[in-house]
Amino acid sequence: MSAILSPRLAIALLMLLASVFAANHIAARVAFDHGTSVAAAVAVRSGATALVMVALLRLASVSLALPRATLARGLGIGLLVAVQSFCLYSAVAVIPVALALLAFNTFPMLYMLLTWAAGGGHPGRRAFVAMPMALFGLVLALDILGTVEAMAGRWAEIGAGVAWALGAASSFALVLMLTTRHLQEVDGRMRTLLTMGATAVAVGGAGAAAGALALPVDGTGWSALALLTVLYGTAITAIFTVVPRIGAASNTAALNFEPIAALILGWAILGQSVALRQILGALIVVGAVILIGSRRH
Repeated sequence: MSAILSPRLAIALLMLLASVFAANHIAARVAFDHGTSVAAAVAVRSGATALVMVALLRLASVSLALPRATLARGLGIGLLVAVQSFCLYSAVAVIPVALALLAFNTFPMLYMLLTWAAGGGHPGRRAFVAMPMALFGLVLALDILGTVEAMAGRWAEIGAGVAWALGAASSFALVLMLTTRHLQEVDGRMRTLLTMGATAVAVGGAGAAAGALALPVDGTGWSALALLTVLYGTAITAIFTVVPRIGAASNTAALNFEPIAALILGWAILGQSVALRQILGALIVVGAVILIGSRRH
């Protein structure tokens, strides 16, 4: 069995991965703005990642053979990743990115509760305090208080997007739990190959059948599509390698840093301004992550 990482190292790695995922979303937004469809983006990034994993496994002389039960579980988890990927990008396409990510980033809490319900360890008092604290910080950091207060009046406009984002959160929570329980002993590259291959086939096939595989219309779009593929492939490979070694399920709250990273990258790359309360919110989120990661296991 792979060694369990220390809480502090696990938190640091997950926050780094959250930042890579955030950069992927910025690249995805550019790709969408230049003609790429959701199905095409998911299929390309997943297919390319799967091909790279095949090459890496071959170079390392790792056998691609798996027990039938393990293969079935891996492909099943891959279908859940396909659902998560399509749902999240669909949410980003119809509602503000900040709101979509806020709804999606309920998945660490869902994962923690699913793990607990399935017989895992009790999350602990700090986790129950830190989770709502992190969400409150996200609301401040993403500067969407006005949107939340007006949600009832805007439900017809944003309801579908919120539903997509919550669907993505539920799917990803299941992915994390099932990966930890059923694929922990499988090579991280093989886990990535199984899930990304299943995702590429499922989304690519469905997109082709629906005539929804629109590719970029210019060089900027192609560059963005290539970049999001590299960023996503790197991050998802690391996720499947790190998550089985993080120890307590509550440590995945560090992935809540993704919207904060997106906010920072948006300011640095896109020139978006950051208000004082957004900085305060970012500090609250980081504090919540530290609170969870500092508890003894």
